Amino acid sequence: MTLSAPEIRVLGCLLEKQRTTPDVYPLTLNALRLACNQSTNRDPVVDYDDVVIRNALHRLERRGFTRLASGRGSRAPKYRHLLAEALPMGEDEQGLMCVLMLRGAQTPGELKQRADRMHPFGDLEDVQDALGRLIDRGLVARLERRPGQKEERYIQLLEDRAEATQSGDRQPAPAARPEEDERVAPAWSREPGEATDGGDAGTLHERVARLEREVAELRAAVEADGERVAVRAGSAFGE
Repeated sequence: MTLSAPEIRVLGCLLEKQRTTPDVYPLTLNALRLACNQSTNRDPVVDYDDVVIRNALHRLERRGFTRLASGRGSRAPKYRHLLAEALPMGEDEQGLMCVLMLRGAQTPGELKQRADRMHPFGDLEDVQDALGRLIDRGLVARLERRPGQKEERYIQLLEDRAEATQSGDRQPAPAARPEEDERVAPAWSREPGEATDGGDAGTLHERVARLEREVAELRAAVEADGERVAVRAGSAFGE
């Protein structure tokens, strides 16, 4: 159920334009391409062609996130999102998810300012409350504070983090809540009837890598001890 970077950008743009420019929504393929590739309010800035966007739309449609919305008399196909049906959430939550999808990890203050066009938040407590609800549903995560940072940052969890890392996203892993079992995937990402006690592949890889490092360190320590024993034995025989 995790989405690719183009799927995240397409879904975020559809949600943004519905809330900020409803007179031109639903969007044609050309309008959606311009929205995805605009240089303002986007991070990272991309240059998707029609093929990339069309493929993203088809995948999103199969997952129930978008659909064709062309009416009679339409000269070009138009598309709309189904986020409210696929993942029911309030307008405040939609505003935050939209900004997180379009601009990556952000602080509560940045989210409040940038989501204002879609939903005006009264204060930072309102933002924190909405973020808490999204975290409880496994849609958003809080990042560990980096050295020198004064505020915590948040990311959306719809995107495939492995793909985001490969594409150059260096954001750290989300800070897990103490009471949460790291092996359990978010509820939204599981198919109906899917077991929740399976191991997470990323966590497993991290554990294997850590064990390999520990074995290498232990081997190096044993070899060093062996060399010291051999030196002492040679000195004893030399005497």
